[in-house]
Amino acid sequence: MNTEAVWTFLSTQGADFGLKVLGAIAAWLVGRWLIGFALRFVRVGLERGRRVDPTLSHYLVSILSVLLNIVLILAILDMFGVKTTSFAALLAGAGLAIGTAWGGLLTHFAAGVFLQVLRPYKVGDYVTIGGVNGTVQELGLFGTTLITPDNVTATVGNNKVLSDTIQNFSTLAFRRVDTTAKVANGVDVNQAIELLRQAVQAIPNVATQPPPDVEILQFTPEGPLLAVRPYTHTDHYWQVYFDTHKAIVKTFGAAGYPTPETPVLHRTAPDTVPKPA
Repeated sequence: MNTEAVWTFLSTQGADFGLKVLGAIAAWLVGRWLIGFALRFVRVGLERGRRVDPTLSHYLVSILSVLLNIVLILAILDMFGVKTTSFAALLAGAGLAIGTAWGGLLTHFAAGVFLQVLRPYKVGDYVTIGGVNGTVQELGLFGTTLITPDNVTATVGNNKVLSDTIQNFSTLAFRRVDTTAKVANGVDVNQAIELLRQAVQAIPNVATQPPPDVEILQFTPEGPLLAVRPYTHTDHYWQVYFDTHKAIVKTFGAAGYPTPETPVLHRTAPDTVPKPA
């Protein structure tokens, strides 16, 4: 390091450079505050309008946030004498890595636009996208944010969402809860079906139309296996799921049904063959 050159720079331009740094810091802090204020103002305006869907509202706010932050960064660079054209040239010469990353971001951005147009889901829907289950919290510029059932935030890239299967559990008015119940051999299976159907129909939030399905699914060595399938709204899915299991245990216990047991297979001893002398 050339110490003399450093001292020359500090003595001639140090004060000016220091003022620019302080000005840049102040501009960044004030700019970020103004951007936050503007975003809050726009968000509140969109929410009060009640004509803009929350999914689109979050998306528009995200776009505005990115644009305002880019303008702020360019303004701060301009304070140091870095013009917009120079900044673009700097980015262009940054290399293949930045270009590839930017290309990936553009892909996610384009996919986000298509998701806004196609609207396979909206904020508040329970979906499976990119192999992740959760409630949609935000459809952003480059990714969709979910809250998983175990209260974890997960972000899935929009391009992965659009190129994979999308399952929306909130679109239809109800969904089916699938579970099974096994009755022991010797139990009147028709009586068990009727008792269980009545018990499931009495569970809170179980839909009356269509009525719950309670039918023989298959036969096993222990006894018939029943398919128990009530219907409910997605919001009550897990409540009905667990209450159905409780109803199975309570109903069969009250009826005095024995616990299905695996039959013991008796093997016949092989014939004894006398050994040759």
